[in-house]
Order: sequence, then structure tokens, then C-alpha cells
Amino acid sequence: MPANRNALIRYTTIDKCLRNRYRQWTLEDLIDACSDALYEYEGIDKGVSRRTVQMDIQMMRSEKLGYNAPIIVRDKKYYTYEDPDYSITQLPLSEQDLNKLGDAVEILKQFQGFSHFKEMTGLIQKLENKIYTENTQSRPIIHIERNENLKGLEHLNGLYQVILKRQVIKVEYQSFKAKRSNRIYFNPYLLKEFNNRWFLIGKQKKGDMIMNLALDRIHAFEVMEQMSFKDDPSFEPHSYYEDVIGVTINSGLLPRTVKLFINNDNKPYVLTKPLHWSQKLIEEQDDGIIISIKVVPNYELERVILGFGPSVDVLSPPSLRKKIGRLMNRASELYEGEIE
Repeated sequence: MPANRNALIRYTTIDKCLRNRYRQWTLEDLIDACSDALYEYEGIDKGVSRRTVQMDIQMMRSEKLGYNAPIIVRDKKYYTYEDPDYSITQLPLSEQDLNKLGDAVEILKQFQGFSHFKEMTGLIQKLENKIYTENTQSRPIIHIERNENLKGLEHLNGLYQVILKRQVIKVEYQSFKAKRSNRIYFNPYLLKEFNNRWFLIGKQKKGDMIMNLALDRIHAFEVMEQMSFKDDPSFEPHSYYEDVIGVTINSGLLPRTVKLFINNDNKPYVLTKPLHWSQKLIEEQDDGIIISIKVVPNYELERVILGFGPSVDVLSPPSLRKKIGRLMNRASELYEGEIE
């Protein structure tokens, strides 16, 4: 695709003219048509030069843009397509185009739970069929993790709609610690994904604290048409989650500098994929590195650290070091005895 928008307008205008077989087109006719199109679409009233349109025709004939347009001149005066069925808008897809289109389709398919993407289902299927029929021998070059069996995904579209319409909902919610579900009247503000799980962020009807509800713990929800929605204009997702990993906000705690020793085996992973945007390299040692992140300690931070197992050592703060140490000891105890 041409980088210059004006050039694209000229190419499509010339194409439209040459496809019209009921009229003969001189170079001057094409110049006038391009000038009219630029004025209509871009408000440019200075016209188009003869040389510009001649260069456009030469470019369309070439392979540079993939057009290879069969433009000929009849009677040394009239421009037309030698192939009456040709159009630059009906070009076959190249292998590179197919690969890029396949990648885009895979990404689009991740969001089909939302209604505005559901409307694209037919288009996505058409694109997949086009890719398959034109390039059946190739395999995908991108694969995105998907778990369509995750509980709660069926709520995504409905919750998206209530956030969009600013509606209060009644939620039947059961946390992992609760024996039965509770009824919550909720003002929903945001849908957030973390580690392949979705969360609904907002406030209870009679509360002032931002809280999150895991979608896989929502049994059902109902729109409360008669209740007025209570917004929080101060809630801004980027700044709200700036100092945490994940979704858990421990109210009242300030960000703390967490220092971690990472051994050489895991050093490349941490350097190329930082644990948090605030990550800094403090020191390089023979057996590893020391990094720091400035975050509010929470459940997700603990899970990230524990995920490294014996490859990480929490240096500070002392409270986090003790907690991770206790959890590591419990894990070690599980493997000390024989399995019966």
C-alpha cells in the first residue's frame, strides 16, 4: 500500500477510470479525474501535474506495489486495461500477505467473546477460508495461548455491555474462601485480564473502595434498571495499577522497593521480560544478578516470586523475605516424605 495517501487516491481514481469501458480516457482526462478526486477527498484544489499522473501510471505498471497493471495505450492516445477484468482492488494475496493475514486472524479470534467482535465472526471465517484455499500447504507462524474452557468467559460480553451503558448489576458471587455465594450490588468500571484470568473492577453500591471480582467466581448477574449508576471519575486504570503486579490492591500500603537475587539460569528471562516496569538492574555478580522493583506487595507478587523456586532470593523487605521463606519451607516439607 502506498505510504502517501494522495498517491493512493490517484491510483484508485485511475483504476476506476480504466475499468470504465464505456468511455475512452486520454491522459488529460485522467489528470482531471485525479484532480477532482483530491479536491473531493482532501480539499486540495491546486490540481495534479501531467508528470505526476504519468509517474503514477508507470508505478501501477511496475512490480513495486505488486500491481503489475496491464495498462496500454490505444491509438497512441487512449489509456485502458488490456485485461477488461483487471483491477488493483482484486489482486491475489502473496504468501507474505497470507502469513500476515493469518496472524491477524489468530489475534482477532481471542476477542470473539465480545459482541462487537462476534459481529466479525463471519468475516473471520471468510478470511480463514481465503487463507486456507490459497495457502493450504503452509502452517501457522503464530500461536496464541487460548483456554476456551475457562469459567466465567460466558459473562464477558454481558459485563462489557453494562460497563458501556453504565448500569448497576446484582452479582451472585462466591469467592474461593466462601462456602456459599453472596449477593452484591455493583457499579462496574473495567474488565481486566491478568495471567489468563478475567476480573471485573468497580465498587459496591454502598461502598467507596475499588474492588475486583474474578469472572470465574461469578455465578450470575442481573442488570438493575431502577438503580442509578455511581461513577468514580478519579478511577484511572493505568495509574491505579501502576504500582502493582496483577489486580490485587492492598489498600493503605505504599509502594516498597523489593530487591531480588536471580541466579544465572534465570537471569536472561528476567532481563528480557521485566517483572514490572519499574525493574532496575542493581548489581551483576558471578552467580547471578540483583534487581529491584518498586511495587505494593500483594498476592500476585508472591506467586511470581514462588514461580522461580530456588532460583530467586528475596533480599528485602524483611517481611516479604520471611513470608516467602515460610512458603518455600512448606513446599519443601511436601517432598521430604515418601509417597505411599
